[in-house]
Amino acid sequence: MTAQTLAFEWTETNREWIIETPIRIVTYIVVALIVRYLLHRAIDRATRRPKTDSGNPDQRKPALLRHLREKTPAAARNPAVAERRAQRAKTIGSVLKSTVSIILLVWVVLSILSVLGVNIAPFIASAGVVGLAIGFGAQNLVKDFVSGVFMLLEDQYGVGDIVDLGEAIGEVESVGLRITTVRDLDGTLWYVRNGEIARVGNMSQEYAVARVEVPVALTADLDRAQEVALEAANEVLADESAAADVLGAPEMLGIQEVAPDMVVLRMTLKTKPNAQWSLQRRIRRAILRAYDANDIDLPYRNGMAAMTAGR
Repeated sequence: MTAQTLAFEWTETNREWIIETPIRIVTYIVVALIVRYLLHRAIDRATRRPKTDSGNPDQRKPALLRHLREKTPAAARNPAVAERRAQRAKTIGSVLKSTVSIILLVWVVLSILSVLGVNIAPFIASAGVVGLAIGFGAQNLVKDFVSGVFMLLEDQYGVGDIVDLGEAIGEVESVGLRITTVRDLDGTLWYVRNGEIARVGNMSQEYAVARVEVPVALTADLDRAQEVALEAANEVLADESAAADVLGAPEMLGIQEVAPDMVVLRMTLKTKPNAQWSLQRRIRRAILRAYDANDIDLPYRNGMAAMTAGR
């Protein structure tokens, strides 16, 4: 038997390992790379804003977020909100691309092992057991992650918003897929797991309402007290520094509460987000000064004067 015949027989015997197996492995890898490229490209198209400047504000949104309800109607004209929306879409796109890559990598490895004749059933069974154990051990982590994804999709809050998360109330400093950090009024930084957030009160979306409540004595002229309070509020809003944060005229709602020793008057004012508290303080101070100038009695004033006179 010649060397050529031996080489031919050896080639025929091992053709599967020399030719077919490498071709199948390369095919799986190429298919995975092509699918990964196409899916990543589709994710990028869905999570990036179009480069063309469309006249329709909705068309400038990332496609993934285009059909979701915006919390701020003027978002298209607000650079800060638009930038937050772009970052939100970018984060979601990064998560989706990582998920696609991991799934394709697992598929390629299992396919190559199957081509090499390795029994992958034990691997799948072991992966199932390990996955089940990890699922039980990390169920809170998965819950936080899923909650974070939906939170980003729905744009419940963003960095700089003043929120009420139940245990923590303050300004949002960072938003992640697992943790949200909130700085409260005392400067304490709270780390809140997204999976533990049962409800969100956002005080920084669209507009806010400044609620001013002023107590007056039972003997005061209530009509005059309401008139003076409204005039004092309008004087505050005449200042340019305050007028820039106002979205409407102050409205005197009247008597809010009647107690044995006082009557509480309530006034409301529509403002820009996060501006309501400073306006409340300025209006209260102006009203107290106006009451003093117009001899409108506050609670306990008469009682304190009588006690002082008795001494």
